Amino acid sequence: MRVVVGVSGASGAVYGVRLLERFRLRPEVETHLILSRSGEKTLFLETGQSAADLRKLASFSYPVEDIGCRLASGSYQTDAMVIAPCSIHTMSAIAQGISDNLMVRAADVALKEKRKLILLVRESPFHLGHLRNMTALAEMGAIIAPPVPGFYHNPQTVMDIVDHSVDRVMDLLGLPDATARRWEGTR
Repeated sequence: MRVVVGVSGASGAVYGVRLLERFRLRPEVETHLILSRSGEKTLFLETGQSAADLRKLASFSYPVEDIGCRLASGSYQTDAMVIAPCSIHTMSAIAQGISDNLMVRAADVALKEKRKLILLVRESPFHLGHLRNMTALAEMGAIIAPPVPGFYHNPQTVMDIVDHSVDRVMDLLGLPDATARRWEGTR
């Protein structure tokens, strides 16, 4: 499986880091990282990690300005794209078809080629414009998956909460994790 991973500048860089860490445990997954400039800054501010640290987790990485790279073409076969976290700016650009950087262009390619596009939109609260853009994206085939934690699994750490959202993404990609804590009903 070939997955494009975008990390934008929204708070929640840990979601992109954790997703790439989980993909590294799956030899059948090849990852292609696009990290925005604001994503680099947020990554450092929130995790202390550098862009180089994040790139080491990916099979391939591309500058966000490289609008001519292979990810910008539908002829390059990928299976899915996940933007984690996805800023409102990035989500809105995708919804409006404003492909002025590689992350937005790769998302546009995923939509036009009917490939899975999962957006971990990180914002709260949403105003009507945000919701309309999300609706437009859902109508285009994107999956809007804000990292909203569940608490039925009794998380003990922040990483337990992060993993809950990452486990949902893995499920959506058809890569369920056997160690994911799942709702088993009431006992």
